[in-house]
Amino acid sequence: MKNNNEPLEKQLWKAADKLRKNIDAAEYKHVVLGLIFLKYISSAFEDLYEKLKVKEFSDPEDRDEYKAENVFYVPQKARWSYLQANAKIPEIGKYIDDAMDIIEKENPSLRGVLPKVYARGNLDITSLGGLIDLISNITLIEAKKRSSDVLGHVFEYFLGEFALAEGRKGGQFYTPRSVVELLVEMLGPYKGRVFDPCCGSGGMFIQSEKFVLAHQGKVNDISIYGQESNQTTWRLCKMNLAIRGIDSSQVKWNNEGSFLNDLHKDLKADFVIANPPFNDSDWNGELLRKDGRWKYGIPPEGNANYAWIQHFIYHLAPGARAGFVLAKGALTTKTNGEYEIRKKIIEDDLVDCVVNLPPKLFLNTQIPASLWFLRRNKTTRQGEILFLDARDMGVLINRRTKILTDEDVQKIAQTYHNWAQTKSASGKYEDISGFCKSSTIEEVKALDYVLTPGRYVGLPEEEDDFDFVERFSKLRKEFMEQLKEEENLNKLILENLEKIQINDIDK
Repeated sequence: MKNNNEPLEKQLWKAADKLRKNIDAAEYKHVVLGLIFLKYISSAFEDLYEKLKVKEFSDPEDRDEYKAENVFYVPQKARWSYLQANAKIPEIGKYIDDAMDIIEKENPSLRGVLPKVYARGNLDITSLGGLIDLISNITLIEAKKRSSDVLGHVFEYFLGEFALAEGRKGGQFYTPRSVVELLVEMLGPYKGRVFDPCCGSGGMFIQSEKFVLAHQGKVNDISIYGQESNQTTWRLCKMNLAIRGIDSSQVKWNNEGSFLNDLHKDLKADFVIANPPFNDSDWNGELLRKDGRWKYGIPPEGNANYAWIQHFIYHLAPGARAGFVLAKGALTTKTNGEYEIRKKIIEDDLVDCVVNLPPKLFLNTQIPASLWFLRRNKTTRQGEILFLDARDMGVLINRRTKILTDEDVQKIAQTYHNWAQTKSASGKYEDISGFCKSSTIEEVKALDYVLTPGRYVGLPEEEDDFDFVERFSKLRKEFMEQLKEEENLNKLILENLEKIQINDIDK
């Protein structure tokens, strides 16, 4: 692999994407991520295997030796070295599928998780061999002792890139990293039970673990609980967690989902962190009219937003907190009993903070979004809610997608911590026009229980050095680029239509 200034994960992605050829990103995702996972567990196994070979009274083929070290046992024909040696033979796809089967049989926690997609006719053998060589290079470039960390990072990076490649469809399993980072930084899950009842590919759990390590905590101090209704996404989640060495035994799947079949009914979590589907109309609400979770009112059948909110509250332990993403419309809706539910939640002093997010953060929707933070049994800031308006934050990484920068995340999170007077607070909180405002429940009541931050923070103070000409030029440039992009898209559509018509005539 060429040695350039690009990070390893970007080099790998570009090379892997070239090998994709005509395969759809949604399908190719499982091919690549499955191989990275296989490389990870094989590397961990082979590292321990070499240690056991020279250790007195140890048998490197004894499965119990690996179980004791929390390492997956990998039989000979599933080991990466064996697959790499056979990477160029025509049957390599079947060899990999067989390897996945063997590993699942040896390791019960992986049963039903690994992809068996490598012997399919649409996957070019040369490309498959190229992928094996590509992934083999990871440990050639990086030190062996860090190979598992590198593989975990590459796996996570590829998840994000595949979500971008898939667009709207891909965004369903992936919450943008900067949004996850913000949620975790604000919640601060140092210790206790972390619960995500719509966990997607497991990004909330991964970031929680990173947060603990970054703050010199112990990973074993948190335990994770999750549920996912999409089996394909659940498999990605299980691999994503396994590659990080995170116990996923309490991350469950069923196709009924968390509302109809709550697999953690008795759980009272210390932290709930989630990105549920926006405005979900197909959540079987008509079957749950008398459910015990609806303490604050029956959510409408045509929208699950307030069902999710009450589901989160139901699973909170005393003194626990929840942070989650919701469509912005949930902040103001007055339809089908949602207003009454919001009013009761506010009056019960459960709402801690609301953050207005910038547009273009989410891959699968253009619906404006917000973050909610709830807290049971407040010990500080009782009867108050912090409103943060971050609509103007973030930077574009392409014309359709924005991310929050590290500075954005830290500014929002630190403002919240200063306000909440947590242990991590440094400095004194102050309201800032156009950005943040601490309001009382009485003030919220006066605005008819609307939770939109813009209604409270007001407008930012005028800057003396505002350059109208510069701002107008920038907007004009953005507008012209957008017009050009749409023109190119229309041209491409017309070209494809002409090809279809020509093909029809030829037939």
